[in-house]
Amino acid sequence: MADPSYADLLAENQRLRQLVAEQQRTIEQLQQTIRQLQERLDAAERAGQRQAAPFSKGPPKKRPKKPGRKSGPDHGPHGHRPAPPPKQVAEVLDAALPSECPACQGPVRETHVDQQYQTDLPRAPIVRQFDIHCGACQHCGQKLRGRHPQQTSAATGVAQSQIGPDGQAPVVYLNKHAGMSHGKISDFFGTCCGISLRRGAGAQSVLRAGQRLEPVYHAIKEHLADADQITPDETGWRVGGHPVWLHAGVGDDGTTCFVIDPRRSAKVWQDIIGPDWSGTLTHDGSASYDTRFEEAVDQQCVDHGLRRARSLPKQLSGRNRVFPGQVIDLFQGALQVRDPVLDGQLDEAALAKAHERFVNELLDLARRPRVHPNNASFAQHLYNHGEQWLMFLIDPTIPATNHRAEPALKTPIVNRKVWGGNRPRAGAHAQEVTSSVLHTCKNKALDAFTFVSDAFRGILGNLFRSGAAAAPTR
Repeated sequence: MADPSYADLLAENQRLRQLVAEQQRTIEQLQQTIRQLQERLDAAERAGQRQAAPFSKGPPKKRPKKPGRKSGPDHGPHGHRPAPPPKQVAEVLDAALPSECPACQGPVRETHVDQQYQTDLPRAPIVRQFDIHCGACQHCGQKLRGRHPQQTSAATGVAQSQIGPDGQAPVVYLNKHAGMSHGKISDFFGTCCGISLRRGAGAQSVLRAGQRLEPVYHAIKEHLADADQITPDETGWRVGGHPVWLHAGVGDDGTTCFVIDPRRSAKVWQDIIGPDWSGTLTHDGSASYDTRFEEAVDQQCVDHGLRRARSLPKQLSGRNRVFPGQVIDLFQGALQVRDPVLDGQLDEAALAKAHERFVNELLDLARRPRVHPNNASFAQHLYNHGEQWLMFLIDPTIPATNHRAEPALKTPIVNRKVWGGNRPRAGAHAQEVTSSVLHTCKNKALDAFTFVSDAFRGILGNLFRSGAAAAPTR
């Protein structure tokens, strides 16, 4: 074999130089990507260690919106407090004119009287004394004691001094809805209401509410099993320092059920609504929902897919960013087709055609091979669930997202940052019961305060039949 000529060596050298230059540019791009990812990872780790991490949104915007109300037609109505009806006025106070003008000491003549109303909180607590009449049956000798509707228990002796039903109800509301610790609730009662309440007494009020509302909790479970649509979700929780899961399931009529369980599995809901439940589940991508309810219709949360698609471009470069944008356009296009149906502007036949078209586009988009592993993983996830992403195009009343459940979990998630979870299992069960009742009352526009207060007096309301109440329980 002949030795290469000078021209051949020169050409080979030039080719190798170009190859080295291209590799050098690739190395520099990869190094820049690594630096950016490292900076993002460091920022995320630092933010996660701060107490105020959820409230850190980065630097302020360069051109923030002007605070306050908008001018012109977008100003909106003012929320003035209406004047109360005359029967609600408890006292009338006079703001008298001065006897002389403070500027020139001249005489003053009254021209008219204006009204101003003030709604305030009473500072003095109401103390009730119950004279309990005791006796015995003259026929059989059985001992009997009187009971007033305002009593919360029959205890006397060392337990004769108690907090009334309208005093215990706010303890439950402030702890489970507002997220206040029992120490802060105790301080609030003493400072603002003039009522001495120890932290232990507050905790006992919550446990007592859980016991009194237990039949209502069972009714919530039974009603949820009859729902046509359920939106489940879950978040981390702790019981006695051990990690568990707080599950929330919201029905199409607002019925909300909370369950605390060590399992992050749809088996939790299978135990409540039964394995043969045949409604519609709108949930995230957990595979346990597909295996537990074979008769149910599954709707994957579109918002989870959109959030994942929107986050991918930050990890990609070049043409790899095209695929997430295509997924975003497809999902948003499907939602834009669904909305006119809900407004009565599009018939169901056109919606069925749109469903077939969008499903085919999604499957075609997801089955194409993807070079970047992040895109490949996302495409496989989309393909695995197929039609489940777009069931809302078959029945437009099906929620396309699991947003029904996320607000239900928002309150306990905020509370978890305050007191971490529950200590005893009894406290965890009271958490399940009271949170289910409070959130269901909120969704159904019912007075949760009165509902819990009545439960302390032995009167259980009915969440599912207006104006009905069960017989008092003792």
